[in-house]
Amino acid sequence: MSFVTKMKEKVMDGEEITREEAIALSKEPLSELQAAADEIRKSMCGNGFDICTIINGKCGRCSEDCKYCAQSAHYHTSCEESYPLLTTEELLEGARYNDSRGVLRYSIVTSGKRLSDGEVEQVCESIRRIRKETSIQVCVSFGLLNEEQFRKIKEAGASRVHCNLESSAGYFPKVCTTHTYEEKIETLKAAKRAGLSICSGGILGLGETMEDRIDMVLTARELGVKSIPVNLLNPIPGTPYEGNKPLTNEEACRCVAVFRFLIPDASIRLAGGRGLVGDKGEACFRSGANAAISGDMLTTAGITVETDMELIKQLGFEAKLCHE
Repeated sequence: MSFVTKMKEKVMDGEEITREEAIALSKEPLSELQAAADEIRKSMCGNGFDICTIINGKCGRCSEDCKYCAQSAHYHTSCEESYPLLTTEELLEGARYNDSRGVLRYSIVTSGKRLSDGEVEQVCESIRRIRKETSIQVCVSFGLLNEEQFRKIKEAGASRVHCNLESSAGYFPKVCTTHTYEEKIETLKAAKRAGLSICSGGILGLGETMEDRIDMVLTARELGVKSIPVNLLNPIPGTPYEGNKPLTNEEACRCVAVFRFLIPDASIRLAGGRGLVGDKGEACFRSGANAAISGDMLTTAGITVETDMELIKQLGFEAKLCHE
């Protein structure tokens, strides 16, 4: 019995693989790893495919110095657009548009370290309208909020909070210095205490090692995260990471497959940078991934909902909510 098969059977029996086992898995032949990860996905998640879109609800001039981000005020990039929190009508229009196309989740994402109490009150009214007038689920990414703020967001009708870990605890200080990994973890815990589900993953290609990637997902596993966004760095001119080499499709598939072994029942969600691999993520969807952010990203072009819906159908998936 090969090591990959042994680990697959361990996972299928309901046991968790260790950090050391995950590192060893990452070095196994890719085709065998992909096939085993897809088998785990089919067994643990069926053919469900959790699809969401995002809207840039507040843009630009961010106080944080995340080295990958075009919206950071610390860098000079081509992203010159800047605007305050969108109005309820603007957010509702986007929700209706996505709902009519079969999208399941609509995530409102805002720049900055955190929304103010006043902004939270404003966006709660928007969430109430969206939930009243559409059937789409609302997710939020509002920065480092506290439990009280999350409770208001939950009461307004949101179901999920997104806050990416970005990388491992050890590597994160090389990515951002204006907030800490511990603040991110507390944000996720506060959201969970408020009764919201949590979504947290990271970006591959920041200069981190495979061990860093595995440690990030292990932290997510400890937190009970069941939605793992996998972003592939799109090197933005003007940011410190502008010279980073994008991951190859094979590297992305290997990471996705290992992540599936680590959290076998998760929605492993291809996110930013998917268009860089050339096949719109198809190989990753055959390697254990079963969710995606569709449409445009915050400051870069994405893949259209119509294209994704056709791809989902071709691969034998069915768009449905997971982990509600």
